Amino acid sequence: QVQLVESGGGLVQAGGSLRLSCAASGSIFSIDRMGWYRQAPGKQRELVATITFGFGGSTYYADSVKGRFTISRVDTVTVSLQMNSLKPEDTADYYCSVEQYGAEYWGKGTLVTVSS
Repeated sequence: QVQLVESGGGLVQAGGSLRLSCAASGSIFSIDRMGWYRQAPGKQRELVATITFGFGGSTYYADSVKGRFTISRVDTVTVSLQMNSLKPEDTADYYCSVEQYGAEYWGKGTLVTVSS
C-alpha cells in the first residue's frame, strides 16, 4: 500500500501565494514520477504539474500555470508545489499523485480557495 498526504491548502487572496506539500509513505521502492492535479467544482480533474524522479528531474506544467507554479522534489518521497500570483480560477481541490512500477496512487486532496 502507498499513502499520500497533502498539506498546505487554504484561503488566499488573488495575487497571493501558497505552497503545497505531498509526502508518500508505505510501500515506496522506486518512484517514477510525482505530480499534482486539481479539480474545480463541476469540472473534470486536470493535470497541473509533474516531476520525474530520475536523473535530471524533468518537469511538466499545464499552460494555465506556467510561470506561476513551481514543482520541486523536497526529498526522495516528498514534492512541493509553490503557487504564486494565484487567481480565482485556481480555486480547486488539489490532489497529489505518485507513479511507481506502472501504478498510480492518489492522495485525498487539499482545498485551495482564491478570493477575488
